[in-house]
Amino acid sequence: MTFVVTVQNDARFPVDTSRLQQAAQTVLVQQAVEADSTLTIVITSDEAQQALNKQHRKIDAPTDVLSFPADPLPSELSEDGLYLGDLIIAFPYANSQAKREGHALGDSLALLVIHGTLHLLGYDHDTPENRRAMWAAQATALKALGIDETIVPALENNH
Repeated sequence: MTFVVTVQNDARFPVDTSRLQQAAQTVLVQQAVEADSTLTIVITSDEAQQALNKQHRKIDAPTDVLSFPADPLPSELSEDGLYLGDLIIAFPYANSQAKREGHALGDSLALLVIHGTLHLLGYDHDTPENRRAMWAAQATALKALGIDETIVPALENNH
């Protein structure tokens, strides 16, 4: 299956673009998402993330990842694949979080992409049942990428 995962990193933060794409693609394959579906990962500053968080969630603070699912596309556009939405990752925040938790930055960023991609696909952790389902899907993707599940508590502390 082919997917288009675009990474926008205008500030040129030091990220492994291919690893982020691989993390998203792993989730899309495991969740049997329609071939040729696309999503965008934006790597940004804490300030830009904080502004988005305030505007969309009414929380005036930066966070590690925000997910913005796309509205359903008209059926005539679906031939080219489905646009799933955007993931916005605050690089400085994620970098500090990885250092604080003692995790490799690449693994932490991959977790954020996995987590955010699952949100784009409709997963949530708003109830214990939903959380179990989302964390199980997240664990499957982490395992496929060779990332130890002990990385997840860092995310839990922030969500």
